[in-house]
Amino acid sequence: MTRPGDDTSFTNDFLVRPDPSDPKLTERVSGIDQDGNPVETSVTVERPLTLFLNGREIVTMMTICDHPDVLAVGYLLNQNMLRSDDEVTAIDYDEEIETVVVRTRRETDYEEKLKKKTLTSGCAQGTVFGDVMEKFETAKLNPDAVLKTSWLYQLTKKINTTPSLYLEAGAIHGCVLCHEDKPLIYMEDVGRHNAVDKIAGYMFLNGISGEDKIFYTTGRLTSEMVIKTVQMGIPILCSRSGFTAWGVELARQVGLTLIGRARGKRFMALAGEQRIEFDIETDQIEDEPKGMNRKGAAAE
Repeated sequence: MTRPGDDTSFTNDFLVRPDPSDPKLTERVSGIDQDGNPVETSVTVERPLTLFLNGREIVTMMTICDHPDVLAVGYLLNQNMLRSDDEVTAIDYDEEIETVVVRTRRETDYEEKLKKKTLTSGCAQGTVFGDVMEKFETAKLNPDAVLKTSWLYQLTKKINTTPSLYLEAGAIHGCVLCHEDKPLIYMEDVGRHNAVDKIAGYMFLNGISGEDKIFYTTGRLTSEMVIKTVQMGIPILCSRSGFTAWGVELARQVGLTLIGRARGKRFMALAGEQRIEFDIETDQIEDEPKGMNRKGAAAE
């Protein structure tokens, strides 16, 4: 499988963005409201997807299944079942039987890794394998990467106003790969780990480097989010949500810039503060009204 290597030809528009109009991703469901009146609303559709690697069944995931190819590759990368120098020769997705098969040129060592899995936090159960922390501890992030505060404010505004499944139906997490003030790859899924894996898979298959990128997530800044961001080689991780103690500890250990509670003109950095350039006064930024969610509606 070819991997285009042009990492500098980004435009002002997304390379990938949510498609809330896709009829496979939502369903209309009837019910009643708080006053007993009939209502109809959109709900997110989740489906099982069973992943095979070279003929061996690995896992069954619950996903919206909009990008099964990159989700499969990203999952294998973030579980260290694929290495950065592995060549993916084919990805076969069968919608009818809900399976995706990733084939590589050389045999992988996933069987040994399956013996060493540990559980991690997440809205659904995620897994990280025994050698993940060994790889994490030797990771090197770009020390020259910067985050201008004007970029952060522009990114949050663009992302929060982009049509999405969250706006259409809710019950979804979003992750966005960004370059300076431009959001590039916007993925959503019922589990935030799936959304991250989709971006990791897309980056791998298209030869996109993470060293000068920013990663934005709508979810909490947990140890899992920090580990996966570092695995992708991305030096800056941002969220409108909060932190966990271990997430902060790991970010400081590896030198990841960690920014949370990014709402309106406000944010908080708990690791890697040296990368932040304060290039705009906060009085030039409109604050987010209290009790508002990331789409400008009343918080759920």
